[in-house]
Amino acid sequence: MFGAGCFWSIEEAFRQVPGVVNVAVGYSGGTVPNPTYHMVCSDRTGHAEVAYIEYDAEQVSYDDLLNVFWQIHDPTTLNRQGVDIGSQYRSAIFFYGDEQRAAAEASREQLQRSGRLGRPIVTEVCPAGVFYRAEEYHQRYLEKAGLSEGCGINGCGGKIARKAARQG
Repeated sequence: MFGAGCFWSIEEAFRQVPGVVNVAVGYSGGTVPNPTYHMVCSDRTGHAEVAYIEYDAEQVSYDDLLNVFWQIHDPTTLNRQGVDIGSQYRSAIFFYGDEQRAAAEASREQLQRSGRLGRPIVTEVCPAGVFYRAEEYHQRYLEKAGLSEGCGINGCGGKIARKAARQG
């Protein structure tokens, strides 16, 4: 489960990755049960907008998904992606198990050491909690709106994901 700003863009990016079986958008990492979009947008629930990724490990590795994650957003901005500001837009990796935790921390450390970003990475790596599926109108929102190449903010969306998946 990944938080990287607006969940519409995260969803669209990961949907383009070969081996990703399903992507659902929603909320996680907060304290309020069963939050709604409007509650999360208030920036008072503690939730991040996230994409819950189901994938076929024989076709795409978790490391490949991490590679896409790092490329589709700016992990150096605290509680912000592009014009979206608030803790719900934070950069976060919600891991399932020690193996994912170790891989996420190692990839974050490797990217930081590379010096490519020029600033400290602020991405949280934390255990996955409850995933609350967002309202149905948010699912595949960009596709429904005819914007499946991305929303235009920070160059996010399908084109970057396809490139990142190829670079795997």
